[in-house]
Amino acid sequence: MKKIRVKQIRSKINRPQDQKRTLEALGLRKLNQVVEHDATPTIVGMVNKVKHLVSVEEA
Repeated sequence: MKKIRVKQIRSKINRPQDQKRTLEALGLRKLNQVVEHDATPTIVGMVNKVKHLVSVEEA
């Protein structure tokens, strides 16, 4: 399975609660933190929901 690296590049301050929860579910708790996930449809959907707060690259 393909892997993706997700990095939080923008703050979650003043964002809706569902976007904050999505970031936490992805494992992103701090700015500039990087996590690696399998590119499953669930993870890709979560990334698309907060795509304005994160950057994504293939690992």
